[in-house]
Amino acid sequence: MNRPLNIAALVTIPVAILLLAARLTSGVSHAANGPAAAPAVGSELAPFAAEDTAVFAGGCFWGVEAVFDHVKGVYRATSGYAGGTLANPSYEQVSTGDTGYAESVQVIYDPSVVSYGKLLQIFFSVAHDPTQLNRQGPDHGTQYRSAIFYRNDRQKLVAEGYIKQLTEAKTFSRPIVTEVTKLPAFHAAEDYHQHYLEQHPNQPYIVINDMPKLAALKKQFPDIYFN
Repeated sequence: MNRPLNIAALVTIPVAILLLAARLTSGVSHAANGPAAAPAVGSELAPFAAEDTAVFAGGCFWGVEAVFDHVKGVYRATSGYAGGTLANPSYEQVSTGDTGYAESVQVIYDPSVVSYGKLLQIFFSVAHDPTQLNRQGPDHGTQYRSAIFYRNDRQKLVAEGYIKQLTEAKTFSRPIVTEVTKLPAFHAAEDYHQHYLEQHPNQPYIVINDMPKLAALKKQFPDIYFN
């Protein structure tokens, strides 16, 4: 689905209807009661400040980036593309769904403040719905798939273990379809995609699909949320 939505057609929709649509179509995951349980492995904090990198894909990168932009311990979150092999992919190329790339978010964080396991917990709880195959909310195609791109064996172990943990606990009413795959490379998206929610908070697509994610982050993870 091309974004942004037809703004001219949406500006006349009452706010109440937009909010109802947000509840029905947002990419917020469907964990039964509040956030998914923390990972049994990978939730420990590092003993000293450092810098590490995680890469996640969960539908449109605007909302996923916005969530991690509001997590304590995250130095920066960048919208981009991962999972394909095309050199220097553009948004137009990725949007065809034929490049192998997924809209993704690179998260640079301090593991002494927020663990990789905590980032995974947030990713599965509020950043997207891990049970939607090759889509997320209104967006369809492999470029919107749910994926964790691991950088090393430790990240792979923690990610695969967490998915197994959530599956065995029946956290979601449908099977988790998140793929766990090695990160070949990450390419930052065009400048106009960066911090898109911050720049366009009143755009109907953002109101419907992404603002509920921030509200869920603030409600479910108040100890690690910041404005």
